[in-house]
Amino acid sequence: MNVGIGLPNTIPGTDGRLLVDWARRADAGPFSTLAVLDRLAYDSIEPFCALAAAAAATERVGLATMIAIGPLRNTALLAKQAASLDAISGRRLTLGLAIGARLDDFEAAGVDHVGRGARLSEQLATLRDGDELGVRDDLPLLVGGTSGPAFARMARYADGYAHGGGPPRAFERAAASARAAWGDLGRPGRPQLWGQGYFALGDEDAGAAYLRDYYAFTGPFAERIAAGNLTSARAVKDFVRGYAEAGCDELILFPSVADAAQLDRLAEVLA
Repeated sequence: MNVGIGLPNTIPGTDGRLLVDWARRADAGPFSTLAVLDRLAYDSIEPFCALAAAAAATERVGLATMIAIGPLRNTALLAKQAASLDAISGRRLTLGLAIGARLDDFEAAGVDHVGRGARLSEQLATLRDGDELGVRDDLPLLVGGTSGPAFARMARYADGYAHGGGPPRAFERAAASARAAWGDLGRPGRPQLWGQGYFALGDEDAGAAYLRDYYAFTGPFAERIAAGNLTSARAVKDFVRGYAEAGCDELILFPSVADAAQLDRLAEVLA
């Protein structure tokens, strides 16, 4: 299993220069991928912009949206952003997309959230066809979500599945659904399986506060997400081992504290 690291692009107050420094350190470290999250109605740095800055500062590490909210964007603009980022990075992009769960993002964009699943399917079909505003037909695509339609969408259009986080057992259940949807369509092989988690090594309080705020839209469930923050070397190692045993191909660990020391601490734990 590969292990990547997230950029702190959705942590409020993150300095753009930190993102560039973070990307350089990740490129020199043990990480396979640099990934971003996506919010609109939140103090954050736009994901494609963040990855473009990372692309310019790196040479080796892969780049991924984990995920970007497809239906917030015009399809042609989304395709142009993806193709441009892929070109800037030397074909290092993996494009993960989902419908988005926060209605305030759609309100801020002036986009109706009703029908967003169908719109994402249309976007994926366009991207899969290739040659749309420069998108290569073999651009790796991931789809996130936990509903039946999300798994079916993944199996029809994408190369793999992006899980939204949680303990290894939650990933294992979702991965089984992804493989089943893949098989139902008669696709050969199996989908790529990506997972994610959060960490704040040695800074439990700040990381938990961010997660409670970021996931406040889920109500009381935000407390469970905050409780799952990985704050010790032992917790990280157990989490990584659990995901590997559950069949994960690529695990992204997102920081819940925007401090470059977090990246160095995680690299030491993984080493």
